[in-house]
Amino acid sequence: MTTVGAWTIGLALTYTLFLVGAGRVAKRRESAGRDFFAGGRRFRPITVAFCITGLFSGSSFIAILELSYHTGVSALWYGVAESVQILLIAGLLVVPLRERMVVTISGLIGERFGRLALGVGGAITAFTFPMWSVATAIAFASALHAFTGLSIQVAIVGTALLLLFYLWSGGMWSIAFTQTANCVVFTLMLALGATAFLIDPGVGGLRELAASRPEMLDWSGVGLPLVVAWFGTFVVNVILAQAALQMALSCRTPEAGRRGLVYAVGFGVPFILLGVVCGLAAALVVPGEALGLVGVPLYIAQVLPAPLAAVFFLGIWACALGWGGPCQFSGATSLGRDVGRALRPGATEEDMVRYTRWSLVLLTALMIAFGFLRAEQSAWWNVLAWTLRNGATLAPVLAALFWPLATRRAVVAAMIVGFGTGLAWYQLGGWQPDQFHLGVHPVWVGMSVNLLVMVVVTLLESRGEWALPLVGERRHLRGLGTVTAAVAVGLITLIAWDWLQAHGLGGLTGFATVALASAAAFQLITPRPTTSLPADSHPGSGPGRHPGDDEEAVGRARPVSGGVPAGP
Repeated sequence: MTTVGAWTIGLALTYTLFLVGAGRVAKRRESAGRDFFAGGRRFRPITVAFCITGLFSGSSFIAILELSYHTGVSALWYGVAESVQILLIAGLLVVPLRERMVVTISGLIGERFGRLALGVGGAITAFTFPMWSVATAIAFASALHAFTGLSIQVAIVGTALLLLFYLWSGGMWSIAFTQTANCVVFTLMLALGATAFLIDPGVGGLRELAASRPEMLDWSGVGLPLVVAWFGTFVVNVILAQAALQMALSCRTPEAGRRGLVYAVGFGVPFILLGVVCGLAAALVVPGEALGLVGVPLYIAQVLPAPLAAVFFLGIWACALGWGGPCQFSGATSLGRDVGRALRPGATEEDMVRYTRWSLVLLTALMIAFGFLRAEQSAWWNVLAWTLRNGATLAPVLAALFWPLATRRAVVAAMIVGFGTGLAWYQLGGWQPDQFHLGVHPVWVGMSVNLLVMVVVTLLESRGEWALPLVGERRHLRGLGTVTAAVAVGLITLIAWDWLQAHGLGGLTGFATVALASAAAFQLITPRPTTSLPADSHPGSGPGRHPGDDEEAVGRARPVSGGVPAGP
């Protein structure tokens, strides 16, 4: 074990024990089970800002470090795409979802579509969150591997167990305190990263890199298809970003949550810029490493004294905690709270807290299993998780907010088929991070199938129970405009397919066609005014009512409120 390795392990253990103790103190702030899940809705804007910074900026920093080591400045687009997502959440969702008192996305689905949808949505959501957790754990594990000789898999096991240890105690208040402490450590990490760059290679080193490896300064070096997939995934993820929403909706008021999100975007800018700078510096000083997350630790250890290098890697550990902790907690909330309610409708808040703690153990085991499957490519794990989760829940969430006609069976079928399609498309492409079956990223295929299945099954199941708006009505005019846009984009996709594929845009335009066609269905196809919806459509009373689907279990369907429009 090197001196840097000993310092890193010592600091990481000390810091983690400090967080565990703080988590136990945070537990005292819980006055009821709902405090465990949403912090009692008492967060201030700065608390939300620290939570979101720890969640997104830390994970972006790690992904950008790894990407920029191999592909250069184009890695910056990953952080820009994530910042756009945060701004859209602040502008569009915090107010309406806060007024609905939403805790999880799967809970929103279950509230409208019943216990089966609640259980399926909660299970799929929970399955994907450990993928995000392992994405950042890989970074710290890589540093330990470089300095101690431990295998990356063993280091991931330790990371997962430490996450479980401190999350068990204080719920959302534990997350809030941890993210605040992480932001302090982040500041030290970024300052040391900038210092290392100034020492070696310095500004002159970037000129040398531009001369010797000009592709590293190409803003499209990572490949346009991947950049498009990042932006598309993050934008679509706006209405599905459960962990971020769970933090922002823990605020005292919707306006406070919105301000906190905007502050977080500003806090995240140094992470994006310095992530690129440190990755480029490592590529110049320590070139040739197969794993970027091994090359960066070797660079830092070569330039900084051992104690300072260890503080930098403590920041990497804080990044792993800042992203992995909320992801594990939010996934456990979906599994324990939502799946638990689906299986046992009469469960109390205290029961659901207990189920959530048990779920943390299950997700910890799943996170370890993922780490053994692939202990590299942090950004790939992130995108895989978004592909599978968004491919399952995009259509149900849109239907819950905008389409009263959607039925339970259609929603459940859409979740299962969309999730399976994403997995199948990755399998057909060999699970590669940048090479995809037919040149189309799985995220576009999964979400497109998800929307198509929900719309088609709903129309088949509710035939005779829906109607089109009268000619000249505002809804009719909006719908015709959306249909026109869908046809136009679809024709462009067919006619210019080869060109679009060559520029990485074929999957995006194909998904845009399906999304516009689905939006047109939402606008034009509504329940008949003189008839009731099919009994299967709502979790309310009727012949299709499932046993136990009462308000205590999942809540009755109710109209959308809080400023969410009636149509897309």
